[in-house]
Amino acid sequence: MLTKTPLKLVAIATLTASSGLAMAYEPEGKVECLAPADPGGGWDFTCRSVGKVMEELDLVPRSVQTVNMAGAGGGVAYAHTVSKREGDDQLLVAASTATTTRLAQGQFQGMDAEMVNWIGALGADYGIIAVSDDSEYEDLPALMDALKEDPRSVKFAGGSAKGGWDHLKVLIAAQAADVENLPRIAYLSYNNGGEAMTQVVGGHVDAFTGDISEAQGFMDSGDLRVLAVLSEERLPGEFSDIPTAREQGIDALGPNWRGFYMPAGISDEAEAYWTEAVNTVYDSEEWQEVMTQNGLMPFQMSGSEFDEFVKNQIDDIEALSKDIGLIE
Repeated sequence: MLTKTPLKLVAIATLTASSGLAMAYEPEGKVECLAPADPGGGWDFTCRSVGKVMEELDLVPRSVQTVNMAGAGGGVAYAHTVSKREGDDQLLVAASTATTTRLAQGQFQGMDAEMVNWIGALGADYGIIAVSDDSEYEDLPALMDALKEDPRSVKFAGGSAKGGWDHLKVLIAAQAADVENLPRIAYLSYNNGGEAMTQVVGGHVDAFTGDISEAQGFMDSGDLRVLAVLSEERLPGEFSDIPTAREQGIDALGPNWRGFYMPAGISDEAEAYWTEAVNTVYDSEEWQEVMTQNGLMPFQMSGSEFDEFVKNQIDDIEALSKDIGLIE
């Protein structure tokens, strides 16, 4: 089993190189993971699953407490981190492509990516478009044909706010399928993916847009039928029977990385500790098993490389959002 020792060495090396000190950072007492949504969605999954592995690897002194803080597509948690938690070196915040999407569209009013520390990513969760098991739509082209006839004929439900990543995935697929009048496509926003899927399974909404990891429970029960996964190739293992959008003639991709940011104002040694902690989790057998069970694909990035990636992704999503009329 992995221990804290490699992390201590990294932190000591960082301190020695930067300041001549040799005291390593270690978390003490309660470590919090802030999930910017209600229980049941992707951010909640990230906090709970990574927190559990951190406990198993002895990277934290005791259990990681998941705190759910829903609102504004992650904006409430982002504002809380920026305004209330500066310097808190025992707070991790779950993030994803949904986070960079909101930042790209200026939805976190008065805030930008420079106001937090981007720690790392440890897996990619691919987008899906799904319907209830008794839906009339048998495949993704049939769903897109209905949108071509009338963009308002299909109502989509997702766990992000309007204009957020779940909404954007529908528009990416529709654009690839040559659907016109993209802004007219009906999208209903819910606090998390679980609530959105409940609306679809209950027959109140036609289709779900979200990620594969949050849909597994509804898939296993047979209540939700996935029309397409927005990945380059079919996912491995139990998800291998789900067709991609590409193989159905619709060239749409929707990868959603899973990772963390932390408040500004934390020490260099604390940042080094948590960066290496995320890397240690990713390399562990325990996390690789979690990835396999939940449809996560390999994706690892941390430190300055991850910071640069996040800011480049924000630029790319801003350009895409302009192209399809979501922002000016």
